[in-house]
Amino acid sequence: MNKIEHNLDQTDYAILRLMQENARISNADIARELGMAPSAILERIKKLEQREVILHYRTKINPVALDQTLLSFIFIRAADGIGCATTGQALAAIPEVQEVHDIAGDDGYLVKVRTADSAALVELMRNSFAKIPSIISTRTTIVLETVKEEQQLVIPGLEEQELANKDKGI
Repeated sequence: MNKIEHNLDQTDYAILRLMQENARISNADIARELGMAPSAILERIKKLEQREVILHYRTKINPVALDQTLLSFIFIRAADGIGCATTGQALAAIPEVQEVHDIAGDDGYLVKVRTADSAALVELMRNSFAKIPSIISTRTTIVLETVKEEQQLVIPGLEEQELANKDKGI
């Protein structure tokens, strides 16, 4: 990821907080919430996109609806060593792989995978992972229950905003 400018002000944080809660929120609704003109909000959002603060707009889909109920984390030891992205790029190209992390420790990568069931996981590992010659070994952890799974980031100033809302009775 490119290095971005970090000089965000409280209005930027407020916009990001509202958009992170609901990516479909309109500029008019953000403007109303913040007491600003919709055109000013639009301009700020465009700048946040240009500065790569806002990267994407996505829809979160329930994995059960797509019969992708098995969540697994796989630790992968690879021959390419730390800092070499060859294995990571190959793993990222596999559709069932949701996340690829180059990690410290004995294992070089940690990947998050969703499949329909354990048979689909075995098939994925035997077919897709086996095609990556640099993989030396894998260790798989199957998730029994997800207590929290979140993509939202903590936005500075949130605590102050929550306290202000609490004082207002919101």
